[in-house]
Amino acid sequence: MDGMFGAFEAFNVLTHLGLRDMQEVIRVAAAHPRAGVLAASAISAGIAMASGLGPGIGQGYAAGEAADAVGRNPARRPDITMIMLLGQAVAETSGIFSLVVAMLLLFANPLATQPGPPLVRAAATLGAGLAMLAGIGPGIGQGYAAGKGAETVGRRPDLRMEITRTMLLGQAISQTTGLYGLVIALVLMFAPPIAG
Repeated sequence: MDGMFGAFEAFNVLTHLGLRDMQEVIRVAAAHPRAGVLAASAISAGIAMASGLGPGIGQGYAAGEAADAVGRNPARRPDITMIMLLGQAVAETSGIFSLVVAMLLLFANPLATQPGPPLVRAAATLGAGLAMLAGIGPGIGQGYAAGKGAETVGRRPDLRMEITRTMLLGQAISQTTGLYGLVIALVLMFAPPIAG
């Protein structure tokens, strides 16, 4: 029974500490309206960078397919490597967009100094980070296209130029949802229609 009482007592103490901490957060946010927006900027930058998962997965897939293609056709290694690197570079664009938005949120978030309700500005800041998650899909898709391009060049090196053109066209169209997310993030940061 002593162990059970000790656990309840520890829970009680932690609950009281948590409530006091939450009261302190509320007090600071009320005294410093910018604090909520700055906190949201830090969280949002981390959320934005989560979209780097897509390019990471896509680029890894492309590298794996290229390595497999070189194993099957070592004489075409330079062509396969070129397709892989070109495709991986395109697949990285979503990660670059997210890095730019994260840096803006951390070091130049205009919402931190704009007038308007702090809660609305903090929500717009979080929305900007969440919008960048739209880059996960394009990163994976573009990496998949790069992997298939490298694989196919290994099998049909005579069609390298046609394969490259098709891969790049497909990757460009795949990027559209990532661009939509970037546009929404920038609008929320620089021209939030809800800030009034």
